[in-house]
Amino acid sequence: MDKLQKIAFSCEDGSGSVEFYVLDQTRISGVNYLLVADSLEEDAEALILQDIAEDEDTESVYEIVDDERLPAIAKVFEESIGDIELRED
Repeated sequence: MDKLQKIAFSCEDGSGSVEFYVLDQTRISGVNYLLVADSLEEDAEALILQDIAEDEDTESVYEIVDDERLPAIAKVFEESIGDIELRED
């Protein structure tokens, strides 16, 4: 596996930051999504994040994709990457 970018996300409550590996990114209907994982191990915890920043914002603001849209967005990432399986726990 190529070296993946690891980025830090600041916690909304100001309690610090959390680092994730960016596995993939996509844009659907004008919205940016990231597939991130806490490790590169086979059974890593993964999240799909949606950029909710306004167009004029200089920084991205991400939140976890809601349960209603999660299956459709997960399918896009599964097709894009090909060798992963995303499941809800």
